[in-house]
Amino acid sequence: MTGVLLVGHGGFDRLVYRTDLPVPIPGAGEVLVRVRAAGVNNTDINMRTGWYSKSVTEGATAVGGEAGLVAASVEDAGWTGAPLSFPRIQGADACGAIVAVGPAVDPARIGERVIVEPIFRQASSAVGPAAEPVYFGSDCPGAFADYVSVPSINAHRITATLSDAELASFPCSYSAAENMLTRADLRAGETVLVTGASGGVGSAVVQLATRRGSRVIALAAPEKAAEVGSLGATCVLPRDADLVGALDRQSVDVVVDVVGGSQFPALLQVLRRGGRYAVAGAIAGPIVALDLRTLYLKDLRLLGCTIPEPGVFKDLVGYIERGEIRPLVARTYPLAAIADAQRDFIIKRHTGKIVLLLEA
Repeated sequence: MTGVLLVGHGGFDRLVYRTDLPVPIPGAGEVLVRVRAAGVNNTDINMRTGWYSKSVTEGATAVGGEAGLVAASVEDAGWTGAPLSFPRIQGADACGAIVAVGPAVDPARIGERVIVEPIFRQASSAVGPAAEPVYFGSDCPGAFADYVSVPSINAHRITATLSDAELASFPCSYSAAENMLTRADLRAGETVLVTGASGGVGSAVVQLATRRGSRVIALAAPEKAAEVGSLGATCVLPRDADLVGALDRQSVDVVVDVVGGSQFPALLQVLRRGGRYAVAGAIAGPIVALDLRTLYLKDLRLLGCTIPEPGVFKDLVGYIERGEIRPLVARTYPLAAIADAQRDFIIKRHTGKIVLLLEA
């Protein structure tokens, strides 16, 4: 089969396009998915560059994304803090069709159009015993290949009439977004501040928070403000805005952050007493300044979010099929042009998702 191997930490030369890879064989409880489209995510680039290593303190920059950040000997560059083995197939977003099933899976599933839930919570012969959740495309082979074996329970049948590229834009970003809103218990009538609102996760948060009946304040580049507003944001501020000056102190119920960096203290300052801060990214920098007095005197809750709450992905499939949220695909590339797609992704001039298409 055709696929892209990540052969080590570094630049785009670490991505090797191959046409002679073996087709995986589904094990017990698994299905074999013919991948039609695969989304590009920060995780793909962060793992290639070694950004998850604790030795890295800067944000995820275009320069770092081009050349890589650390030597290939880094021992903590996996997203869990563990070392990575190479070669590996990445890709956390997949849309495709089931073409074969392993033992203990109903053969009637063959032919189903599916999207893959990217967190595997059960043991699988493809990934070994799963005492901890396994992340699709990071801890096990992912979507950057013609075929992939996944647990049957993670291959969700989808009946929406959207294109493969549109469906592939949902799994990782939208489940991360919905999980942050679920963890923060965002309710109708509350105000949420969303950083990085033009990116894949941020644009998903804007839609999903609007769906909940919340008021959305979004941070985005001025040239992207109109598009972010069209997703449901009632107010779009520049991403480097003086938040304390632009908003009343204690004016926000929930902050959903995928940026981090120097603006972190201001995010806590605009939260109301008892407010909730949820984070699932740090593209502007992982090391932030925290005044503990702000945290405890305002009775704030800080929520780190990676593994989605049970039921989040099933709910997401329902939102898609009922047309309650819409895909936002900025551009598509063929799988062979993965370096071009990642280069486009890291300069951050797009709104929504960049998706790779695999040949039929």
